[in-house]
Amino acid sequence: MYEGVVQDLIDELGRLPGIGPKSAQRIAFHLLASDPADLARLQEVLGKVREGVRFCEVCGNVSERERCRICSDPRRDTSVICVVEEPKDVLAVERTREFRGRYHVLGGALDPLSGVGPDQLRIKELLSRIGADEVSEVIIATDPNTEGEATATYLVRMLKDFPGLTVTRLASGLPMGGDLEFADELTLGRALSGRRAL
Repeated sequence: MYEGVVQDLIDELGRLPGIGPKSAQRIAFHLLASDPADLARLQEVLGKVREGVRFCEVCGNVSERERCRICSDPRRDTSVICVVEEPKDVLAVERTREFRGRYHVLGGALDPLSGVGPDQLRIKELLSRIGADEVSEVIIATDPNTEGEATATYLVRMLKDFPGLTVTRLASGLPMGGDLEFADELTLGRALSGRRAL
């Protein structure tokens, strides 16, 4: 335990996701040893994040304007929507360079134990978009965990009554470069059931 503001800094850094006590301590002492100009830039950026970042009025992705760059891009296919949990998931899909449609960010996943139900997510906005636009396919790209699967199942139920709408789910299975002997039963089972002809 350190005294005063140093311990306060370590405690606050430790509250960030993925930062444990040791990492928080290393970051705190790095900041203490940093040049004052570097600290001023960091402080300025943190202030701008709170004031200048908003969520896209269409898809819910982070943006500096009312519409994000993806929703503003006329070259994107408006008939396909990829539904993700968080803005960071948009970046993950974009890095593949395989998807040219638009996105819908739910803002999380269903988790009744934590008090997150359908009303806390942007599901109504998704249904409105599908009803208003000529959407032919919705790709559900929620995480392959309990909450993500529950969210996907709920969305499938909500979307099944839209005429002419195809609802798909990201394939899951074995990672490239992985060995069968190290795959868990669930992953290997999904890979088997989701196999495709070559």
